[in-house]
Formats: sequence, structure tokens, C-alpha cells
Amino acid sequence: MSPDKLAYMANQIGTFFQSQKGEDAVASIADHITKFWDPRMRRDFLAHLDVITLIPAVRQAAERLRGR
Repeated sequence: MSPDKLAYMANQIGTFFQSQKGEDAVASIADHITKFWDPRMRRDFLAHLDVITLIPAVRQAAERLRGR
């Protein structure tokens, strides 16, 4: 899957969890990506963090996932 498509999907998840504030939203986004994305999707998503545009909560969740 292309990096742009993965970013689009991740930002959609972030928009869904936007009603949760701060750390709750970040945790929910990271949890959703962990539970529902195929490992290959997560790997490709994290590999392209430097070249994709993400909303702030999604960026924070991705950095959290990258640190695991």
C-alpha cells in the first residue's frame, strides 16, 4: 500500500478519535492501528513517517508505535 494511502487511513482514524482529548486520543489511535492493521501495513506506515503528513495526534501515536 502506498505511503499516501496509509497516511490517509491513519488520519481518518485520528479524525474519528479527535473527540477524545490529548493522551486519550493518542492512545486510542495507537491501539487501533496495533489491533486492526496488518503487521506489513504498520511496518510500511512507520517506515515512511518522515515523508508523510499526519495530524498531530496521529504523529504522536506513530512515534509511540515506532518506539515499541
